[in-house]
Amino acid sequence: MPSLGKTPSLGKLPSFGKSLLSRRATLATLASAPAIISSAPGVFAQTPAAPALAPAPACILTPAAVPGPFYFDPKLHRADITEGHPGVPLRLRFIVLDAANCALVSGARVDVWQTRADGYYSGYPGQGDKHNVDTSGGTFMRGTQIADARGEALFHTVYPGWYDGRTVHVHFKIFIDDKNMLTGQMYFPDALSQYVFANVGAYRRKAVRNVFNTNDELALQDGTHGGYCDIKEESDHYRATLVVGVSRTVVTALDGTAKPSVQPRAIVPGVAPEKQKNG
Repeated sequence: MPSLGKTPSLGKLPSFGKSLLSRRATLATLASAPAIISSAPGVFAQTPAAPALAPAPACILTPAAVPGPFYFDPKLHRADITEGHPGVPLRLRFIVLDAANCALVSGARVDVWQTRADGYYSGYPGQGDKHNVDTSGGTFMRGTQIADARGEALFHTVYPGWYDGRTVHVHFKIFIDDKNMLTGQMYFPDALSQYVFANVGAYRRKAVRNVFNTNDELALQDGTHGGYCDIKEESDHYRATLVVGVSRTVVTALDGTAKPSVQPRAIVPGVAPEKQKNG
């Protein structure tokens, strides 16, 4: 298995592996498991290596997307955002490019937040199918990384769950010089999502998913499919890669989403209670 994050030298566009084609073989061993923890080895089938495919060289701005009501910054610089919660192991790989000239953007700050396998966000009440679960104080599935010299930021997470009204997605923000220059969403193949949800215990529940990429109002706004990841299977995880085109001068963000009436009460490690800024 190739090492995670190993790419060509600076100045060359990183390569992609073969997109996911054999998910049934890959997930066959998951069907009998009640849950797969993010660090569990050996649960994926081995697949032959495939020739690398270079990403399209088009330098375009990644479409902006609303952040949704559940963003806050817990100030956690970390690669592993799972906090031990179960799910199919997933590595997120962001490659940040300057849309003006295709130059790799090192030093960009990348924030991500997503639901865990059961569709809950951390830090807020009103989670779950009945909106009766309170995750206030939690920080799972949230984190920050700084893009390296190759413009890459990597996260260890689990395949995101779903919740009523939305297709499967991961939220992200790109900051340059401490300014939020892009707010976006990463989308996943519906067929893979359906198979994961039907066969892995951590994702199973009574509610029926009825919103997909094809009828999600926000996903449909992504006309260029710039937010759709390239997903590849490795020996023990999936890796989702997204090339993100940003502008250093023009903010590409839609941050007017109404906030919940109750703000998050995340506990930021190392910060005195009276100095907490998240509620």
